Amino acid sequence: MPDDRIAVWLPSPMGDAILATPALRAIRQTFANAHICFVSNPTVRQVLSPCRFNDEWIDSENGAVLSAAARLRPFRFDQMILLKNSFSSGLAAFLAGARRRIGYARDGRSWLLTHRLQPPRQSNGEFAPVSMIDYYLSLARYAGCPTDDRTPELDVDQEDVLSVSGKLPAIMSADSPLVILVPGGSFGPSKFWPAAKFAQIADRLVDEYGAAVAVSVSPAPVEQAVAAAICEQTRHPLISLAEHPLSLGELKALFAEADLVITNDTGPRHIAAALRRRIVSLFGPNDARWTQTGYPDEIQLIGRADCAPCEKPHCTNERHACMESITVEMVWTAAQKLLDEARRS
Repeated sequence: MPDDRIAVWLPSPMGDAILATPALRAIRQTFANAHICFVSNPTVRQVLSPCRFNDEWIDSENGAVLSAAARLRPFRFDQMILLKNSFSSGLAAFLAGARRRIGYARDGRSWLLTHRLQPPRQSNGEFAPVSMIDYYLSLARYAGCPTDDRTPELDVDQEDVLSVSGKLPAIMSADSPLVILVPGGSFGPSKFWPAAKFAQIADRLVDEYGAAVAVSVSPAPVEQAVAAAICEQTRHPLISLAEHPLSLGELKALFAEADLVITNDTGPRHIAAALRRRIVSLFGPNDARWTQTGYPDEIQLIGRADCAPCEKPHCTNERHACMESITVEMVWTAAQKLLDEARRS
């Protein structure tokens, strides 16, 4: 076939990469006999692995255009599909000599592409807030792939299941419900629901359901501090991943066992959805339309404020009104509904 060597350049944020999995699945199914390479950063590779949609991984280096082009050129790609929005990815694909280069016409890179898709825009010229699932599926469709299935998916490596079971045997083997709290977010602290409210929810989960509660945070100091604040304010002991760090593979294995995930609008929310967990998602500064999945086992609570959505990583107002408007009772009601549904299933 003419397109027997295909590269797909994946988006850099972990959450976006997960939302791209419906497009990746469509590309794999359409080009079943092609040799497909994914170009990505190490974090995206870890969260998507093991992966059934590609044959090979190529590490990208942020900003190192000539280095990336040099690594790509020997593959003599027939087609490169650029899910990543950047001028540098377009330039690297051009310099690598890919015969067919598909991507969105944005970031000043239109002249580097052989096939250009216009990004959806509003009447004022700004990008329209459409789900990133559909945004990436449009590129797959433009490449000739049927795109009926919008379901994100992830696989879990059984070695990671064994590893996390050894690190956290108490919660991996417990008969009580496992609830994971995700109080951080790499976007910035404007997405953080208050630690005191997470602590109240944690205590009620233990009191009412006997739940094992884990607090999942990244190694970033600000997230480690949030985890510490939550644990300090609870009456019951929690499992903090700040004290029990996991690889991304192990984190997926842990999430796969969760009965409920209560999370800010951040990457682990998409891990939970791709693993078909029940989710309460908390939105404030960001427009929820960017990440809509239509997932039926997710309850979204959207903070209301005159200034929201502002799309700013740091709140500049005296009060963090959008996130503070989400009450403990709102989250508790949603959590009860999903946990009771889990009991009945």
